[in-house]
Amino acid sequence: MLVRQYRQSDRVWAEPFLQNAFGGPLQARHGDLLDVLALPGFVAERDGRPVGLVTYRLENDECELAFIAALERHAGVGTALLDALLRAVAGCERIWLVTTNDNLEALRFYQRRGFVLSALRPGALDAAREQLKAQISTVGEFGIPLRDELRRGRSFRRQWRRPETPRTAALPKWAEPAIAQTKPHSRRHRPGSL
Repeated sequence: MLVRQYRQSDRVWAEPFLQNAFGGPLQARHGDLLDVLALPGFVAERDGRPVGLVTYRLENDECELAFIAALERHAGVGTALLDALLRAVAGCERIWLVTTNDNLEALRFYQRRGFVLSALRPGALDAAREQLKAQISTVGEFGIPLRDELRRGRSFRRQWRRPETPRTAALPKWAEPAIAQTKPHSRRHRPGSL
């Protein structure tokens, strides 16, 4: 996979993709509409075709990750784009982004990469739907009502490293005696019972 700078000529494929998957390049967040394709960014390509896009905005000593999407999910595209962005804006004090309450995949992705919740804006999408972008759906992923904005951030001061084994973790020493003393559940399973 190759990650390169986003060019305005990429708008030819990116705009239809955003229109179809995200309601267009104008994205609502913090009570404003932002044309995420008018910003700098990076494109991930595989075999000469685009498979992902990230755009960002610099303001003072902070970077806003304005948009990220992978056309191939769970294939390392988002990670490659985020890594390229983090290298490009490493001089910033902080990087932040806004996601929605229904976007469980994003919550997983960002938490595993050191982003923490820094603000919750309850009802922000209800307001954006009324005032900025009527086509914002009322129901999001997994049938979850689409209502709130979650701001997540990560400081560049604190060094973060990707976990070596993200699926397993050792128990803290204080928990080991409690776990060792627990008894297995004694109820026998019978067919047809829970």
